[in-house]
Amino acid sequence: MAKPSIVEIRSHIDARGALGVVEGGDLPFAIRRVYYLYGVPIGAVRGEHGHKELEQMIICMHGRVDITLNDGRRQYPFTLERPSQGLHVPPGLWRSLHFREPGTVVCVLASRPYEMADYIYEFEEFRSWALSRPDENGQ
Repeated sequence: MAKPSIVEIRSHIDARGALGVVEGGDLPFAIRRVYYLYGVPIGAVRGEHGHKELEQMIICMHGRVDITLNDGRRQYPFTLERPSQGLHVPPGLWRSLHFREPGTVVCVLASRPYEMADYIYEFEEFRSWALSRPDENGQ
């Protein structure tokens, strides 16, 4: 299984401001859906589910969000607070997004359209599913 990682987003900056660019070849997947989270109260948690097949790039467009990913064996903590960085989230990870600043806006680029069957909403069910899959060492 691939590990989650921070990805630098190509930015063009001049006196007029900054332009961040994500094109199809910049991601390890084709973008099939784009959605965003906003108006989330400080301290609120979004996500709290896992995906079997969906792959994502999460970008904090404004504010700060702490993201904890879990593969059923270990946790991966990340903080996003710059729109010039994205978090690549491979399939097979549980995610929790903790909103830390007012006005935080998070954009998600997804590899698949919404498919209810791809979601696992109970952590213990997710953990059992994840542990039944081979880890990065094939075990």
